[in-house]
Amino acid sequence: MKRSWLAAVVVASALAGCASEPTRLPLGTTRDQALVQLGTPTATYPLQGGGERLQYSRAPMGFEVSNIDVDASGHVVSIRQELFEGLFDSTIKPGVWRVDDVLRTYGRPYEITRVTSFNGDVWTWRYKSMNARRLLYIYVRPDGVVDHYHTGDDLNVFLIPR
Repeated sequence: MKRSWLAAVVVASALAGCASEPTRLPLGTTRDQALVQLGTPTATYPLQGGGERLQYSRAPMGFEVSNIDVDASGHVVSIRQELFEGLFDSTIKPGVWRVDDVLRTYGRPYEITRVTSFNGDVWTWRYKSMNARRLLYIYVRPDGVVDHYHTGDDLNVFLIPR
């Protein structure tokens, strides 16, 4: 009896996990259905043409940011996991993007720091590439415009606690 109950709990938990995974939401789903299935987004942003972006971020410690775009009629038209290294070159637009564009795409960063070699802030997100922990760094000038970006290994995973 206990084993069958435990098995039922494990199956229900796995199904619940799938139900709350943004990338598994079918296109055409209504906004209201998406909210019931996924819960409250971590952020929402208006889109051109009257649509809306529902953003589900696992930051600051997670590795994924999923954006669900809903059109003006209230239906899901696009779902994309943004923290994918293969997308950075085609997505990030240095000299064009402003802070609002960065937030609309990646959400709040893991951290914001400064370095002496750049006059501005460095925004950082965690992501995974082939199961390796990586970092995305976006350099934002004092006027709020993205200057450049680069990626690097998350060296914190190599530190041995004392």
